Amino acid sequence: MIDVNNLSVSFAGTPIFSDMGFKLTAGNRVGLIGKNGAGKSTLLRVIAGEQEYDGILAIDKNTKIGFLKQDIDFNYGKTILEETYLAFSEIKSIESTLSDIHIQLESRKDFESEAYQDLLHQLDDLTHRFDLIGGYSYKGDTERILQGLGFKRDDFDKITDTFSGGWRMRIELAKLLLQNNEVLLLDEPTNHLDLDSILWFENFLKSYKGIVLVVSHDRMFLDNVTNRTIEISLGSIYDFKKPYSQYLAIRQELIEKQLQAKKNQEKQIKQTEQLIEKFRYKASKAAFAQSLIKKLEKVDRIEVDVTDNSVMNVRFPSADQPGKLIFTLNEVTKRYDENLVIDKFDLLIERGCKIAFVGQNGMGKTTLAKILVNEITYNGEVEVGHNVKIGYFAQNQSDYLNGENTLIEEMELSANDGNRVKIRNMLGSFLFGGDTVEKKVKVLSGGERNRLALCKMLLNPFNVLIMDEPTNHLDMVSKNVLKNALKAFEGSLILVSHDRDFLQGLVDKVYEFREHKIKEYLGDINYYLEQRKFDNFREVERISNNLKTNKAVSNNSSRERDKEIKRINNKISKIEVLISDLEKEILNLDAAIFENDETIIGKPDFFKYYQQKKDDLQDLMETWSTLHESLD
Repeated sequence: MIDVNNLSVSFAGTPIFSDMGFKLTAGNRVGLIGKNGAGKSTLLRVIAGEQEYDGILAIDKNTKIGFLKQDIDFNYGKTILEETYLAFSEIKSIESTLSDIHIQLESRKDFESEAYQDLLHQLDDLTHRFDLIGGYSYKGDTERILQGLGFKRDDFDKITDTFSGGWRMRIELAKLLLQNNEVLLLDEPTNHLDLDSILWFENFLKSYKGIVLVVSHDRMFLDNVTNRTIEISLGSIYDFKKPYSQYLAIRQELIEKQLQAKKNQEKQIKQTEQLIEKFRYKASKAAFAQSLIKKLEKVDRIEVDVTDNSVMNVRFPSADQPGKLIFTLNEVTKRYDENLVIDKFDLLIERGCKIAFVGQNGMGKTTLAKILVNEITYNGEVEVGHNVKIGYFAQNQSDYLNGENTLIEEMELSANDGNRVKIRNMLGSFLFGGDTVEKKVKVLSGGERNRLALCKMLLNPFNVLIMDEPTNHLDMVSKNVLKNALKAFEGSLILVSHDRDFLQGLVDKVYEFREHKIKEYLGDINYYLEQRKFDNFREVERISNNLKTNKAVSNNSSRERDKEIKRINNKISKIEVLISDLEKEILNLDAAIFENDETIIGKPDFFKYYQQKKDDLQDLMETWSTLHESLD
């Protein structure tokens, strides 16, 4: 258990948060949310023992805590397996000692000596301990976790230096998950994971028995994983045992009730004050007036929870309209030494496109983005269309900022005579107001640096916008503001992202990068996810395989074929009835949510039940579609 009481942290005399208090017990999977700079990462460092604080922090003795930070100093020169095995420091130490003992026993002949017997006792004790802490299973566990995070067996013996930062972050995550920690502190764990790995990680955390405290700005990840939400806002915390989306609805409802109660109370206070003024100077009513005054003094004034509603103001500047074709790619190929990433891509990207690049890390998404902006060399041809002006936001865009510059100085580096006078106003619209603009860049949080990089980007107009993981480190509010700005952007948009919630409503075409190739999905991110789920839906595959087998057999007899068709049609009819019933039930549930019917939505696990019904409907639709395809 973790018990926090009257916890306060200040930097240079400025309080980050104060008088914070909460308790965490096994099974709590907590989403720690709040704006950039609110103190989320600071709180994780406090619990991990890496940050000084005032107050009380009580953690059960011998509790094992694993801490995944946003920025990690990676080791070099080891293979993936060697690096991951570092998670088992005690196991590896015992393994080495056991090896030494076996060598000694093989070489010695003094079987009756005391020293030889001591070696046997030591061997017995260490073997028992080795078994107890998982010494015989750690290699299998390691391979299972690494594969879950997207690594292939062929990768295990490769040097970590050859992998991108995102893949090396996965190795750190694998080490963390293998250590059997009772507490997991995760600071933006999904920033470097692709969609497949996020889905795997979600399932892992759902079955995790310890305490999880996760900082994330991925709404869907929080909704799928957490069962409790703690928000840090303006130095205070708000704590509810609900996932993020449900927490938002409850908090908003509470604030509305507080506002109404405060309004009613103020009305009563005003009426009482009027009575006091009316009677306080009349001798016959003076005692009555005094009793009203005392009553008024005892009233507990209702306070409304203060919310931080400040948001940045983003509007992407558009340049003149380009030609019909933005990019034309012909047999574009890219290798990093012997590693083939992109293999003979042919692609046409037209004006007005809204495209998402998705797929596993290392499959070429960022590489193609860099090729389009001519940042790296490649083989093949890339023709940029007429009058194309590109705005590019790199995955590590904030790394291009000079930490020793002030915010004003950093902006001036990209300003021109026409917009230099607007710099302070632009910084203000990105929540860098007042004396903040004189801060050095190096003191900003990761999210604040990303906001500054975005602000700096807007100093010049463009009609094609390419953004590589723009939501990394941005808080929920900033993400929504950025999303709305991208919706309003009139130019062409290419987004490299794994953030499902962010991509919804932004793109109408998805390119999936897999095995050095690119596959086009003519639909939004939801359509893509549905198709990928279909690809991995084992039950549908089983039915399809059965149908194919039955079809092969039925070629020998038209009667058997007709019988099979009839069986399939009967199955389709039954499924259609189930689909109809489910659609009606979901429609009723939607109405209950819209009308805020507490008799229905107030039931335990309502939203879990609601989501399960939607998943069941999706599965039935996919099975129905597969059966129809088999008839064709």
